[in-house]
Amino acid sequence: MSIHAAVRPFRAGQLWRADGWHTDAMLAVGANGRLGETADDDAGESIGRWVLPGMPNLHSHAFQRAMAGLAERKGRSDESFWSWRETMYAFAATVGPDELQAIAAQLYVEMLKAGYTQVCEFHYLHHQPDGKPYAQPEAMSLALIEAAREAGIALTLLPALYISGGFDGRVLTARQRRFGHDVDGYLRLLETLRQRENDDLRVGIALHSLRAVPEMAMRDVLASAMAKTGPIHIHIAEQIGEVQDCLATRGARPVEWLFHHADVDARWCLVHATHLTGAETLQLARSGAVAGLCPTTEANLGDGLFPLAEYLDAGGALGIGSDSHISISPVEELRWLEYGQRLTSGHRNIAARGQGTSVGETLWSAALRGGAQAARLPLGDLRAGARADLIVLDENSPLLAARDARSVLDSFLFAGNTPLVRDVMCGGEWVVRDFRHRDEERIATRYRNAVKAIGVAQDHQTMPPKPLA
Repeated sequence: MSIHAAVRPFRAGQLWRADGWHTDAMLAVGANGRLGETADDDAGESIGRWVLPGMPNLHSHAFQRAMAGLAERKGRSDESFWSWRETMYAFAATVGPDELQAIAAQLYVEMLKAGYTQVCEFHYLHHQPDGKPYAQPEAMSLALIEAAREAGIALTLLPALYISGGFDGRVLTARQRRFGHDVDGYLRLLETLRQRENDDLRVGIALHSLRAVPEMAMRDVLASAMAKTGPIHIHIAEQIGEVQDCLATRGARPVEWLFHHADVDARWCLVHATHLTGAETLQLARSGAVAGLCPTTEANLGDGLFPLAEYLDAGGALGIGSDSHISISPVEELRWLEYGQRLTSGHRNIAARGQGTSVGETLWSAALRGGAQAARLPLGDLRAGARADLIVLDENSPLLAARDARSVLDSFLFAGNTPLVRDVMCGGEWVVRDFRHRDEERIATRYRNAVKAIGVAQDHQTMPPKPLA
């Protein structure tokens, strides 16, 4: 991001912090894009009535944004995550560094306009489609870094280790080869990318899944210097089939096995963790790790529902992600996190843990805390030292008419689908003003051209059914 001017003071009519709403609150944005100490005086530009911390997005596969909506025609009689995955593999084969940058930049613009100000990019599209490394091995990672810079969003890049095609250690299929690394190559990639870290970029570890990372490889990566500071993310227990395969080959359920073989703590984010026993739910909550929940993708793929009430009762940390980007909205992720629980329980206001507690405030606060923890960036609370990442709601929207501090967050999340994020600041810079991103037209034009080119390529591909891995 660009060099900032001197400290700039701003005033919010109502400012959300970890302890609730603050009336007529001051913010001081420093030259480094961080918040500084403020003086309670009359200085400062008024930025709006309702000001919130921007939401971290703790799970993203950027390239999948361009295929959203393309896997909604019935093919096999037993359509599931596994059949969707074959469509995704075919689409992934059409994406190179230029296409990835175009798709990711458009995605990140859409995230910012929706209220996300940071993204954890779980990145496994490493090599050329035939599995050969690019001349610059980190080319695909650099495309994501540049896309984040263009859009103006904070990025936690999580290159994924992907070695085997199943719990039984089978070799990668032709469509999976571009994902693959050995441990040494993977650690070299991390080391190269870590040299690029700055105030807007963190680099962490992603273990794709237990089925894709054999036990010894996991041990070697976790013993490396790269794992000492985290973050460490992993897909786990997303599908019933995955749980059954893990039981058959490793004699334990995925979360159970992971806790027996790794020191799972606050560095970790367990993405999905959909299928948990009561004991696993309690163990995950007590570990301090974050449950990375992606309700719209989990619904789209037919994954199942996370045991939210039990997890919250145990004091567990959670965050939200848009994963396959079938939806790009923190409002919709949090809404469906709550609504899924209501549909299965027959009760309302599930996330609220006590009488009179706001569902919206509970979910927004929890997702801010968990997302910041998973991102390993100073996010989620608008206090001195944190990134100046904030969103301003449209106080003139009819959806917020006659709302006060007790009801505005619930109305934001549950009152409708009209976009309410008017302005967005990320790293101290206004990247969205009056619902428009600062570089929206150029980025959208390039995206449209890239997707049209990919569409032509797909027209010449066949996608025969593949055996499930």
